[in-house]
Amino acid sequence: QVQLVESGGGLVQAGGSLRLSCAASGIIFSINARGWYRQNPGKQRELVAVINGGGSINYVDSVKGRFTISRENAKNTVYLQMNSLKSEDTSVYYCKLEQLRDGVRYVYWGQGTHVTVSS
Repeated sequence: QVQLVESGGGLVQAGGSLRLSCAASGIIFSINARGWYRQNPGKQRELVAVINGGGSINYVDSVKGRFTISRENAKNTVYLQMNSLKSEDTSVYYCKLEQLRDGVRYVYWGQGTHVTVSS
């Protein structure tokens, strides 16, 4: 089992910055990908940024140039640096970890951290 603990959310003014962290613990094998998603009430959870095991990175178009995903393997932690925040970035942010074990894909989610951007 893998546990994901997120931190770093909060209230920030538009144009400001926040850094989210997601620390993983437990039995970790071959990580396929780690990512950040966000979800607002009544809407589907959407991908914000993902970094796969090989290190390639993808972002949703709306955050390109403003958000940066990174990882620190020694700490099993992934980060999301969010700059130039906009009111539309207000959401609950979730981290996700996918790993493969004996050909089976396992997916884990964090509990979510709130980000509120005031205009």
